[in-house]
Amino acid sequence: MTDVTRTLSLIQKGDPAAAERLLPLVYDELRHLAARMLAQEKPGQTLQATALVHEAYLRVVGRVEDRQWDGRRHFFGAAAEAMRRILIDQARHKQSAKAGGPLRRVELGIEPPLLAPESAPVEDLLALDEALRELEAEHPVKAQLVKLRFFTGVSLEDAAEMIGVSPATAKRYWVFARAWLYGKLNGE
Repeated sequence: MTDVTRTLSLIQKGDPAAAERLLPLVYDELRHLAARMLAQEKPGQTLQATALVHEAYLRVVGRVEDRQWDGRRHFFGAAAEAMRRILIDQARHKQSAKAGGPLRRVELGIEPPLLAPESAPVEDLLALDEALRELEAEHPVKAQLVKLRFFTGVSLEDAAEMIGVSPATAKRYWVFARAWLYGKLNGE
């Protein structure tokens, strides 16, 4: 049993000091995961990997009712899901009228900046989130596989183990889910 698994077990049992010991044990791995997720985002992202790690950690460890992990992999899956939701929330906020919506600042020499429409990848992220929600409603295990593969970057074999299916079944699910999402995102 690793230190992380042992500490997660102590947290589930209600040990208040265990939550403090967990962050140093998982920080580097969570930061690497956050950096990978942010690398997929549009350039100019204001959220830093450190902030994403801390927010996700608070969401995963902070709520007592969410402290049900079946080991290290399950914890990192929950953290990746929290990071995905944070990025989705931020994308929604950026699209809101209060934050400027689909407008962006354009510098025109010494002129004052103007706002111009932009077809931002934020829309793509929101469309993907909506399609993932639909996939999850129809095929929850396949949606979980997509989240693990796309947002956390785990291998197909590791994702198969995490969702409790064979690697061959995971491969079939992966092919199906990608085709299903492609159809949804392209209006087919």
